[in-house]
Amino acid sequence: MLNRSCSCISEQCETPEAGKLCARMALIELRNISKTYDLGEVQVHALRPTNLFIERGEYVALLGPSGSGKSTLMNTLGCLDRPTTGSYLLDGVEVADMSRAARAGIRNKHIGFVFQNFNLLARTSAIENVELPLLYGPSMSSRARKKLAKEKLDLVGLGSRLDHHPGQLSGGQQQRVAIARALVTSPSILMGDEPTGNLDSKTSKEVIELFKTLNEQQNITVILVTHDLNVARNARRILVLRDGQIVTDTTRFEEAFQSLHSVELEQAAVSSAAVANEQSE
Repeated sequence: MLNRSCSCISEQCETPEAGKLCARMALIELRNISKTYDLGEVQVHALRPTNLFIERGEYVALLGPSGSGKSTLMNTLGCLDRPTTGSYLLDGVEVADMSRAARAGIRNKHIGFVFQNFNLLARTSAIENVELPLLYGPSMSSRARKKLAKEKLDLVGLGSRLDHHPGQLSGGQQQRVAIARALVTSPSILMGDEPTGNLDSKTSKEVIELFKTLNEQQNITVILVTHDLNVARNARRILVLRDGQIVTDTTRFEEAFQSLHSVELEQAAVSSAAVANEQSE
């Protein structure tokens, strides 16, 4: 039996005392996690052996240039992909060796996703889009699903747009629908993959403020992948990645900025040297 007074998913949590113990454990614990893609003659080390601990209620940004491994790390954290090696404990439960179906169950119950392209069904109303994850969970009446979906749309400020289809909503409103959909199963973790990538600066600021509010008021753990420094600035912890490794883990934006800038300078130098070599040949 799970301890119902605790949001822990571990079957080891059976008593209030155990719940107190769980509260002291990191929500996410990665130990020597790596991901390698075998392309025949070439092996791509997308994520090199990594150790990472994220506490419940943290707001973390994954920052890095293209190909740095931040999306691979996000996919691993979100149970979208299995690591090649290592251990991943989510609330004390080992998920690294779970089957595809088991990982899907974990995602549906405990992780909400928000993507750059919204991923809303075009001919479906806002409230029906938000209801979708509930269809894959425990049996629930249509009335209960609609009630819960409306509550989440109210939470993101779209209570007056329940019957609007995506084509009738602005980009910012569509992203709010996507956030409501991510929240409808009451996840402990909210993950965003470039969630402001298709939004203008004003709307981006509003969406990021919503993430911040959810983190602070509901203690939802927020993990965002971004290349936007303005998005990363709002996080309380920033991880900078390069070549499949975490090179900086800091709570100071200035330190993260300097680290990212040094990475970009090194990449520019390598590119310039390659061009020079080609021209000399």
